[in-house]
Amino acid sequence: MRAHDTYDYAVIRVVPRVEREEFVNVGIILSCESNQYLEARIELDAARVSALDPGIDIEALRRHLDTIPAICRGGAGSGPIGQLPLRARFHWLTAKRSAIIQTSPVHMGKCADMAATMEHLLDRMVRVKSAPSP
Repeated sequence: MRAHDTYDYAVIRVVPRVEREEFVNVGIILSCESNQYLEARIELDAARVSALDPGIDIEALRRHLDTIPAICRGGAGSGPIGQLPLRARFHWLTAKRSAIIQTSPVHMGKCADMAATMEHLLDRMVRVKSAPSP
């Protein structure tokens, strides 16, 4: 049986009108230093974001959100931040900022399966469960 590894994660949020401080969770950044693992998954619900700001440019928002997984992957096309070591990329991505795209505080956990943990975090923090039919 594989030992559990410590991981860090943050929820990616879209704050369409920063002055109102309303946000929609749109993704997860998951990092495990001992596994050299850094991944971000984005699941943008455009209707939920547009409900907070009907005038938001969803396509521009998608382009900006797409840079987060690219920075996590690193390599060619990921820009200067994507060339940093994994932990530096994670800390850069999760740094506090006042912008339309923000992250939650960093949280920690332990797991044996990073892919399953990513799915669990997306289910719990990002995906909206549909209400049961009456």
